[in-house]
Amino acid sequence: MKKLTLILLAAVMITACNTGGKEKAAGENPFFSEYDTPFGVPPFGEIKNTHFLPAIEKGIVEQAAEIEAIVNNTAAPDFENTIAALDYSGELIRKVTGVFYNYNSSNTSEEIQTIAKDIAPRLSAHYDNINLNPALFKRVKEVYENRASFDLSGEQMRLLEDTYKDFVRGGAALDSSAQERFRAINQELSLLTLKFGENVLAETNSFKLVIENSEDLSGLPKGLIDQGAETAKAAGMEGKWVYTLHNPSIMPFLQYAENRDLRKKIYSAYINRGNNGNEFDNKENIKKIAALRLERARMLGYDTHAAFVLEENMAKNAANVLDLLNRLWTPAIQRAKAELSEMQAIIDKEGGNFKLQPWDWSYYAEKLRKEKYDLDDEQLKPYFSLENVKQGIFTVTNNLFGITFTELKDFPVYHPEATAYEVKEANGDHIGVLYMDFHPRDSKRGGAWMSSYRKQYKKDGQHISPVITIVCNFTKPTASQPSLLTFDETSTFFHEFGHALHGMLSNSTYYSLTGTSVPRDFVELPSQIMENWAAEPEVLRLYARHYETGEVIPDALIEKLQNSAYFNQGFATVEYLAASFLDLEYHNLTEFSITDVSEYEKTKLTRLGLIPEITSRYRSTYFNHIFSGGYSSGYYSYIWAAILDADAFEAFRENGLFDPATAKSFRSNILERGGTEDPMVLYKQFRGAEPDITPLLKRRGLL
Repeated sequence: MKKLTLILLAAVMITACNTGGKEKAAGENPFFSEYDTPFGVPPFGEIKNTHFLPAIEKGIVEQAAEIEAIVNNTAAPDFENTIAALDYSGELIRKVTGVFYNYNSSNTSEEIQTIAKDIAPRLSAHYDNINLNPALFKRVKEVYENRASFDLSGEQMRLLEDTYKDFVRGGAALDSSAQERFRAINQELSLLTLKFGENVLAETNSFKLVIENSEDLSGLPKGLIDQGAETAKAAGMEGKWVYTLHNPSIMPFLQYAENRDLRKKIYSAYINRGNNGNEFDNKENIKKIAALRLERARMLGYDTHAAFVLEENMAKNAANVLDLLNRLWTPAIQRAKAELSEMQAIIDKEGGNFKLQPWDWSYYAEKLRKEKYDLDDEQLKPYFSLENVKQGIFTVTNNLFGITFTELKDFPVYHPEATAYEVKEANGDHIGVLYMDFHPRDSKRGGAWMSSYRKQYKKDGQHISPVITIVCNFTKPTASQPSLLTFDETSTFFHEFGHALHGMLSNSTYYSLTGTSVPRDFVELPSQIMENWAAEPEVLRLYARHYETGEVIPDALIEKLQNSAYFNQGFATVEYLAASFLDLEYHNLTEFSITDVSEYEKTKLTRLGLIPEITSRYRSTYFNHIFSGGYSSGYYSYIWAAILDADAFEAFRENGLFDPATAKSFRSNILERGGTEDPMVLYKQFRGAEPDITPLLKRRGLL
């Protein structure tokens, strides 16, 4: 069931811990009692790796007993004794996995990964025991079929309908022999998807570009040179410079390094992660995952895995997704080809006797931006220190919703680099706790994400407050500079904070429907709309200040940033769309016949018309979103939600960036409601109409 499997999709975790609450007796498992900590956050300092498996085992036993109590209830099935009781069951499992999976993503280790391999099939089997329990399904079905006779609220009806559908989609209607195979598929997928992500992390960490000659640093800004020196020193190579496949290292290196051979070397390592024929190769994992997903979907009566997934999304089916992607592809590829021509002209003018290659794109794009707009990231970064951006986000959020953020000192944190904040309403009422964790480390997976240690919900008249975390991989500070963000990193921070607000401001009753428990192609609306404020001149003047002088970003720089808004949008849209198409190529198959993953990928992207100078944003073997995360058949969601966010932000443009009534409507109709209503209904309650694609096309310069 969705409400039970969401835990597995939230692959997130950590192992080194800091302070906690009151010390437990020696050997006592902290998961087995109420947390004696401020706001009931996990007592990270007391949690040891040895606590996880016993707590999971006990949680499974406890929830199994709760399920038996529901099944054996002699009263006629109704919403409270069946549907609500099921939703509230499994609290210990949620408590443990809320910590464990956050550990596994944020600060993993070999020990944690070993435990994860043990836990995954146990949880898969446990959830199948619930999904495939015939007596439980009989009660759920009876409530569903008699739903008109119950006086249910809209939220209760939504939970009932979702619960019934989740049972059917979870195999409850299959015969016993089919259910046995269904269980086996789920078990195998739980391990394969786990292994896929571990392989990507291992490949990312294994590569180091070591530079010994200072001449090879030509073109790199001072901050990036300092970063390379400090990375080398930490690796025991003092006097050298080291660059890695983590985004804050490789992306600026590709942008500025004049040495073309080194750009090719680090780029090739990046795009071949999981594709090196070694123990971390993911090609066989991909074939198994895609084939098993198709088999499972066919068992449930769907032609494809995409049909199974998309039925629950706003898009509804693959035809609608492909229609959207194709509408965007033609103008995007035309713009990308025009961008390519401009960059090739620079190469030719400089006397370069070569055709632009993928490892050249960022380098010459930066030159083109400098030529066309007299702008580069090094001009902007001094105004976007991490601390200033953070305070800017706090200011924007306060102006919109009146909420405040107070740093919590001497507070339980899961890693020394994490910071914690209490989030409060304007009147001082407690909303929740927000953790933030900003910089790369070998134990942290790449990218940026939001997750929760505890979701918001209500039980027995009590409001359970959320404990939310956002985790990023931003540029680290150096000995001479604080963490200075690119504007892309700044936008990412705003984006993840939007997800955090979705979890933090949730105000619903049932666990399965609160916070970010919404369709994949709706969940990105709260995050992507926040990015709009990052670039607004009025907002830039609030937070973009020079880290040394405190000078507000000059109007001339703001104007350059605004003028360059369409810059490189062809490339950005094409590389994203290519990955979205690739996702569907794996998951919209009606028969599985892939024998060579690399050849399959190449054939599909060539047929699509992807030019060789651009690589899909994610190649198959490191496409964590779809093979290790929860976005299979759903990577298109970012562009679907971009239509929503571009249209939704027009309401703020029309009424004022911080208009109280518009902000209140967005909070009450979108952020607070979670999955309690059909997302299009929620959107229309906010906007008054279905979204228009025109604002998105204008924003990307594709009209």
